[in-house]
Amino acid sequence: MDEVFKALADASRRRLLDRLNERNGQSLRELCAGLEMTRQAVSKHLAVLEGAGLVTVVRRGRERLHYLNPVPIDEIADRWIGKYERGRMAALSNLKHALKGTAMTKPEYVYTIYIHTTPEKLWEGLTSPEFLKQYHGGWAPSSDWKVGSKVLWPVEDGGEPQDLGQVVTESEPGKRLAYTWHTLQPMHQEMFGMSDAEFAEAAKERSKVTFDIEPAEEPELGVKLTITHDGFTSADSKMLEGVSGGWTMMMSELKTILEKDPTTA
Repeated sequence: MDEVFKALADASRRRLLDRLNERNGQSLRELCAGLEMTRQAVSKHLAVLEGAGLVTVVRRGRERLHYLNPVPIDEIADRWIGKYERGRMAALSNLKHALKGTAMTKPEYVYTIYIHTTPEKLWEGLTSPEFLKQYHGGWAPSSDWKVGSKVLWPVEDGGEPQDLGQVVTESEPGKRLAYTWHTLQPMHQEMFGMSDAEFAEAAKERSKVTFDIEPAEEPELGVKLTITHDGFTSADSKMLEGVSGGWTMMMSELKTILEKDPTTA
């Protein structure tokens, strides 16, 4: 939390957050455009923001794209806003609201979390039935997690895993896992209050989730896990709405499970 406050204390860093709030997923070149700062200065500010967890960096080919991460703002709000009059904390509250309402020109969900574990144990947490059932509950997927293999998923809590057309597209143990996501199912129509026409159109959408595992920038932080769920047709995607909160909650549960595991190094 100290790092977050220090990062937000600088006006230039707040300006960079504002720019990402306006358009998420920008490269360093895009963020530098129109700013009266050198490329080196912008890089240093972004490094501070990334270190505080306010910015997530995702590599796309040769580019490094920068995304807002609202989780630290949530943590500040949860700890402090309730203890003071909201009027006196208006600036912080507004910032939290702005970050949660980030405009998405690229409809995708990107989330980074640091876990005190090893890459091997984190891979096991993402693929082992023993771990998957702990944080997915009765909705746990199953697969042998090899490229080209099917990913089976229950269509009801505790039901038998079904073939919903999901396939593993990338699999590098300890480094990267990616697979196609299932389309909207009939139960989602009532959940989201969609008409038959709206559901028929939305059910055509086929997204993909990717887990990238790498050492944290600071060794004491453990392992860095970045989740990217993309391939949505629009920022109004019901599937995007559904997975955004779900992934954040499940990865927090996975972090708790792994960090309590006595076999974790």
